[in-house]
Amino acid sequence: MCTVVVEVPRESGQPVRVLAVRDEDRNRPWRGLGRWWPDQPEVDGVRDDRAGGAWLAVDTGARRLAVLLNREDLSQRSDDDVVSRGGIPLQSVAGVLPQESETRGFNLVEVDVEGVTVVEWDGLTAQRTRLAPGTHMIAHHSPDDPATPRIGRWLEDFRRAGVAEGEAWWEPWLAVVAASTADPATSVLRRDAHDGLVLESLLVCAASVGADGVDIREAALAEPGEWDDSLVERLRTGIPVRPQ
Repeated sequence: MCTVVVEVPRESGQPVRVLAVRDEDRNRPWRGLGRWWPDQPEVDGVRDDRAGGAWLAVDTGARRLAVLLNREDLSQRSDDDVVSRGGIPLQSVAGVLPQESETRGFNLVEVDVEGVTVVEWDGLTAQRTRLAPGTHMIAHHSPDDPATPRIGRWLEDFRRAGVAEGEAWWEPWLAVVAASTADPATSVLRRDAHDGLVLESLLVCAASVGADGVDIREAALAEPGEWDDSLVERLRTGIPVRPQ
């Protein structure tokens, strides 16, 4: 299951910061940040090649970003009765997200220049929560839920670390990610068996969304689910996506 850390600014005019870790089957084909959707040519995102949707999508002109996390589905619908979740981030950044979804359960983190909203869909009902200023973690339960082991163990560490000044604002958070890997049970970087698959952390994205624009960059893990020190430099030298 994926993990997102966000910093909602306490002062007006400051950008929202996002650190997102994508967990998926390493054999499922995907593409990194790019403009992969001809019907939304202004949108960049991380594409799932099998279903054609997005894990993360960003419209730099509209200053909107959305990232998707799976969660338990409480409905009794069969696989034939649901559609892929990959369209959800694309709908979100286009401003056309429906009140109810035909997908399995998800958490959606929506970011704009004003802050962060988390949409929780359990297959039966949807709940929208506007996050208060401060640092938050989202995984496969509600935001900041300590029942999620990695949140219960590491949320306060992310809050204490804060973000750095300058372009590499995410480096203190990456230090927490690195420290977390000492305990596989609570590590932010995952390798978990789920529904007959092994889901591993594959990609880290760092994004800043504010009135001055969007800066987003990515770094794939050299070995899925495992930390390596080169991740810091690869994320630092990643090509940011900025407004055209």
